[in-house]
Amino acid sequence: MTVRYVTMTDSRQYDDARLRRPTGIRSLRLGDITLTYVPDGVAQLSPRGWLPTTTDEMWAAHPEYLDADGHLVASLGGLLVEHDGRALLIDAGFGPLSRSAQPGSPIAAISGGALVDNLARLGHTPAGLEAVAISHLHPDHIGWAAYPAFAGVRFLISEPEWTERHLAEEHGIPKETLATLEPGVVTVADGEEIFPGVRVQLVPGHTVGHTAYVITGGGRRLIAFGDALHTSAQVAHPEWSAVVDRDPEHAATSRRRLVEELTEPDTLGFGIHFADVPFGRVRRDADGATDWEPVDV
Repeated sequence: MTVRYVTMTDSRQYDDARLRRPTGIRSLRLGDITLTYVPDGVAQLSPRGWLPTTTDEMWAAHPEYLDADGHLVASLGGLLVEHDGRALLIDAGFGPLSRSAQPGSPIAAISGGALVDNLARLGHTPAGLEAVAISHLHPDHIGWAAYPAFAGVRFLISEPEWTERHLAEEHGIPKETLATLEPGVVTVADGEEIFPGVRVQLVPGHTVGHTAYVITGGGRRLIAFGDALHTSAQVAHPEWSAVVDRDPEHAATSRRRLVEELTEPDTLGFGIHFADVPFGRVRRDADGATDWEPVDV
């Protein structure tokens, strides 16, 4: 059923149930580049715990973002980039793990494990990937990287993120995991082309070397912005930093710049955690307010 979807600032027409469920496999074409969300799992986030400057009243006024348990739904997975028989994966999901809610944790529950099977459904194996480009060193983005299925794969990581990799231990990354990744790590720099039509764009704040990937083809570009935004609700409120942002003020500044960039013509975005609306564009209304509009083709 199609219902009227009311954002924080504006209104659109689409099924708002998409905001409360994880995504499946979804694809988008940019000229001769095919982009596909490769699902791995899902996390349930406490809205106030994850976005601590929000209020109960705000979420009560916008229940369309919350599932039946009152949580934000965050999809987990990676973005497959295919071009002329070549394949790049951006981020490596959470891995074959699950964790139940812990008292006081902003994450109510999290589980993964489907990424390798979904890659196979799309005709790929980890060994056949040209590389895995990592947005940042958090468990839900490098999860599969430490497993035997990804042995021998190259991992592209921004130079500041890898240089400061000891900071990842604060987010539950064991030293042993980083040691497993190290033989395959190739550091990359801001603006560097890492794959046909794919360039690095540093968007620090969430982590010291947090990286977006800008993909250009067919007269359009898409910014895969990692955890610069965790939910489409932040498009209307880029001032809302997540509790896990290392530098909340810097993260908010980067997020404002990113949202502004996403309003430019022929520019799309990819929100890896954006429930079932991962591909979209940012629209600005007559009053200057921004919101997220899903794009499915």
